[in-house]
Amino acid sequence: MKISKFKIDKLILIPLIIFSIISIITIYSAQSLLPSSMGYLALKQGIWYIVGFIVMFVIISLGNEFIYKNAWILYIIGVISLVLLLLIGTPINDAKCWFNLPGIGTIQPSEFMKIILIIILARVINDFNKEYQSPSLFDEFKFLLKVGIIVLIPSVLTFLQPDTGVVLIYLLITFVILFISGIRYRWFFMIIGLALLFVGSILLIYFINQDLFVHLFGTSFFLRIDRLLDWSNKSGYQLENGLTAISSGGLFGFGFNKTPIYFPEPQTDFIFAVFASNFGFIGSTLLLALILFFDLRIIINALRSNSNINKYIIAGIMGMLIYQQFQNIGMTFGLMPITGITLPFISYGGSSLLSYMIMMGIIFNISSDNTRYTN
Repeated sequence: MKISKFKIDKLILIPLIIFSIISIITIYSAQSLLPSSMGYLALKQGIWYIVGFIVMFVIISLGNEFIYKNAWILYIIGVISLVLLLLIGTPINDAKCWFNLPGIGTIQPSEFMKIILIIILARVINDFNKEYQSPSLFDEFKFLLKVGIIVLIPSVLTFLQPDTGVVLIYLLITFVILFISGIRYRWFFMIIGLALLFVGSILLIYFINQDLFVHLFGTSFFLRIDRLLDWSNKSGYQLENGLTAISSGGLFGFGFNKTPIYFPEPQTDFIFAVFASNFGFIGSTLLLALILFFDLRIIINALRSNSNINKYIIAGIMGMLIYQQFQNIGMTFGLMPITGITLPFISYGGSSLLSYMIMMGIIFNISSDNTRYTN
């Protein structure tokens, strides 16, 4: 048995580089729909990508064992950052989701909390499975309580910002990792049943007595629920104009930097509408094919791994990525509610991009581990 050198999976790296190019040119095109005060977004995204690749290689040099070993420290740092955000964060559009760092811009801690949550859950589940080869129902119950507390703390803090979309991602990550962890499936039926009962009770109050709903949960939560439930009407300035831009692009689109109609948040929420209007059906199909190839390649690395914790990590990452891809593109077409979820690696955003590049560093380490030992 011999140990080979670290190997970068080129079938993941090449799509990642293509994503960076697509992101920068699409954000540049989106700038024509934005006020002049928001100039240089494409340049900033390019800088964030450079920083992101540096961070990715730092993660590669540290190795996943170092990250897994310090999972609890990362979790504590993440929770503290969410608490400080509520205390001293800069309000933007009535939400405290960002720290405003002079000379750098805004940093969104919840974006990093997503990957921290994946790491800590994978570590906790792996430790549990090592300790209990054949756990009893009571053992699993205690374990699920521990997981529930771990997830509840950042979920409550993020909900108070308020950022419901990220909270949904926290819960999705937890569900996906637990699903492949090996615990009894009866727990999932119970969790889903309780979740449906809880959500159903909230919606029942919403539909029967909206004044009571506002009194119990507050105006902010009422507006968030109202926005989620209104998506099925397929109405709204942003959605209608976004759909018009996409449909009018035809087979080949209007060309680079030629988006025919204005719609809000073209650099983030509706970045796919900008790309589709510029490059048409052909370009959009190629982008979707690239995303699908990228996702499948990462999943293949999970299937090849002999390490359970690595499988949990990739499961959490892929659950998050696929959800965000489906949610972002779906809401652009009116198939999903408009929740402010961005398109990974394409939408503008320094915090989200850096968190994705941290994930990619972890995935490249896993990929290299799969091929490091050869006969």
